[in-house]
Amino acid sequence: MTRKEKAAHIQVILDDLYPEVPVPLDHKDPYTLLVAVLLSAQCTDIRVNQVTPALFELADNPYDMAERQVEDIKQIIRPCGLSPRKSKAISDLSQILIDKHDGKVPQSFEALEELPGVGHKTASVVMSQAFGVPAFPVDTHIHRLAHRWMLSKAKNVEQTERDLKKIFPREHWNKLHLQIIFFGREYCPARGHKPTECPICSLYGRRSMF
Repeated sequence: MTRKEKAAHIQVILDDLYPEVPVPLDHKDPYTLLVAVLLSAQCTDIRVNQVTPALFELADNPYDMAERQVEDIKQIIRPCGLSPRKSKAISDLSQILIDKHDGKVPQSFEALEELPGVGHKTASVVMSQAFGVPAFPVDTHIHRLAHRWMLSKAKNVEQTERDLKKIFPREHWNKLHLQIIFFGREYCPARGHKPTECPICSLYGRRSMF
C-alpha cells in the first residue's frame, strides 16, 4: 500500500469519527484568533481559553491592545507560560497591524510571519481557520502522529508538513489538521497509548515509536 492509499483510508476514519470539527481556540475574529494561537505555544488550548476572556476584556482589537501596558497584558497571560515574551509580542504586533495593515490581520503567510511571535505554524492556523486558505499547520503532536502512522519519516515539523501536503488532498488540509488534533487527544496520546485499541494504529501504527 502506498502512502497516498494509506492516507486516503486514514482520512475516511477521521471523517467518520469527526465529521465536523470546531476550532479549539475560542475567538471571534482573525485578530483574537491570532492572539489565541500565539498564546498556545507551549500551552494547552484549554488553558488559553481560560485566559483569553480576561485578556479580550482588557482589549479585543489592535487599537485598544496597543494602548495597554505590556505589564498588564503579562499579568493576565502569565498562566500560559512565556508571558514576558508573549506579552511584548502581542503589544508589538498590535502596533504593527495599526501602522502597516490598517488595524487588520493580513491575509498572507509572508506578512503574518513578519509579525513578532508569529511563526509558520501560527500563520498557517490563522490563514486556514480565519481566512479559509488551504494550509496544513503541523505542531509537535501532528508530527508525532505522522511518524506513528508511518506517513512521514521527517526529522522536523517543516518536512512533515511537506510530506502530509503531498499525500492528502489540498481541499481537505484545513479540516484534516483539526481532525488529527482531536484524534490524537482522544485515541492516540503520547503517553498511555494502546495501539491495539487505536482505530488507526491498530491498522497502520509504528508501535515501537513515540
